[in-house]
Amino acid sequence: MGNRPATAEQYVELVRQAIFELEDIIEARGFDIDEIDETPGYIAALLKELRAMRAAMKDGSYVFDRHDLPMMRIVKQQTEKELPCIRLLYQINETHRLGLEIPAD
Repeated sequence: MGNRPATAEQYVELVRQAIFELEDIIEARGFDIDEIDETPGYIAALLKELRAMRAAMKDGSYVFDRHDLPMMRIVKQQTEKELPCIRLLYQINETHRLGLEIPAD
């Protein structure tokens, strides 16, 4: 991917945006009469994990790691059609694994 955020604030914003996107998917399905009550359970699971991640960022307990985020077990099974914000989730995971992209002087 290679487009990681350079600051903690930008990283927090990516997580906030992903949460918004997932909430939007749930809300949109609520307006589609054919899809009411058919929101896949994995959307709620992703949302739960991202909210926990954001809470950890907020309280200072978040730690970067060289391993994939737990949510990637779900993300890797989806396509962009099923999960329109999939690229954002991959970007968040890449940042989690590799850290912030600090520009060289």
